[in-house]
Amino acid sequence: MQYVIKNGIVCLEGQHVRTDLKINDGIIEELGKGIYHGSEEVIDADGMYVCPGGIDPHTHMDLQQSPKYRACDTFYTGGIAAACGGTTTIIDHMAFGPVGCSLHHQFDVYRKLAADCPVDYSFHGVFQHVDADILKELGDIIDEGFPSFKAYTTYGFPITEPQLMPILRVMKEHHGLLTVHAENDTITNTLRKELKPDELLPIGQALTRPNIAEAESVNMLLSVARADGDAPVYVVHLSAHESLDQVRLARREGQKNIYVETCPQYLLLTEDKFCDGGPEEGIKYMMAPPLRKKEDNEAIWQGLRDGSVQVIATDHCPFTEKEKLENVADFRNCPGGVSGVEERMPLLFSEGVLKGRISLERFVQATSTNAAKIFGLYPKKGTLMPGSDADVILINPAKTHTFGRDTLHTTCGYSPYDGMTTDCAIDLVMLRGQIIARDNTFTGQKGYGTLLHRKRTIAYEDIVRE
Repeated sequence: MQYVIKNGIVCLEGQHVRTDLKINDGIIEELGKGIYHGSEEVIDADGMYVCPGGIDPHTHMDLQQSPKYRACDTFYTGGIAAACGGTTTIIDHMAFGPVGCSLHHQFDVYRKLAADCPVDYSFHGVFQHVDADILKELGDIIDEGFPSFKAYTTYGFPITEPQLMPILRVMKEHHGLLTVHAENDTITNTLRKELKPDELLPIGQALTRPNIAEAESVNMLLSVARADGDAPVYVVHLSAHESLDQVRLARREGQKNIYVETCPQYLLLTEDKFCDGGPEEGIKYMMAPPLRKKEDNEAIWQGLRDGSVQVIATDHCPFTEKEKLENVADFRNCPGGVSGVEERMPLLFSEGVLKGRISLERFVQATSTNAAKIFGLYPKKGTLMPGSDADVILINPAKTHTFGRDTLHTTCGYSPYDGMTTDCAIDLVMLRGQIIARDNTFTGQKGYGTLLHRKRTIAYEDIVRE
């Protein structure tokens, strides 16, 4: 199928220009005026922004979080939500497998889980233990086309300095990238254990996972990476202004290979949500790291503007309202996670670009291009240049969109942004030249998504634009 998208503002990572875009056989063929030859189907994008399809490098589809709780969005339902929200590619963080399992074990599980995904996808591996066999397997999997893995510094399998150093050495040798959930295990668990019975309301999530727990863990990670010869590291869902200070300090001291991700909730929501509307409402916002304060929001917006933060992902991991509410008496038992893959693109365009917090170019970088470059998908993904996959979204600033039960596709049925109206709407979404969503209606196909093998080849200096 051939298309020409006419009259739109085509948004690239470093510029935007009013021009036309031609798509042929799933690939972007040409940009410019006068490229319509009469045989192509015309899509009129007058007044709209033509952007690369969103890349969300942090989702948790179908995640088994505990023996009792599993994320309610599968790769199919979560993929529909992604498509309708303008995201055409996800990179999913795997759940832990059985104790002592190989790294390949979860890749085999997830290939089956994701077979019905309607958007393109890939996986980050996950560490649970580290020994000589795991390190050998790690190099093999990176070479197979899955160069990114995740370590948690807390939860059931905390990875700290003794494991991080050998991991980073292997990853650096094979051009891999370690992504890290950074929260100090001792601080968080000590504070949680010391709570009294009258301190178990949702606000306890913020009080027992304070900014310093994240900042200390970020500092530890950066120190180990620097000792390992500036090994590349990627901090997922950074939420605290002190953590960003640690990143800036390390970069000033010459450490270059540091990448930072944040999420919309750490830009737009505060810990007041844990209290507003009472415990029954506050429990719905259970996530880790927790929501922070206004000063943290503002610091991270500034980090996006100056290039200290490169990626906006979502940590999409929703659970039903019933599952949240059954733990309202003790937040510590509540499954952690909220939706976001559907809300991210319109939220960031409305609250970021249209409100003057970030430029149009920074929006494109943070929601698509930088993730493609960091995780080995560029230039196949993350750009609208000729030769790239025709992953295209049209953002219409003449429409509005309100998040609510009737407009959401996530199976959890609610959103941390319930009732919020964006000053734009996703008008059309195209994946590899196929229209998979129009006007908040899914038009794609089950299983249309492809598993993407990746290879990291782009230097830090070509990713970070400060």
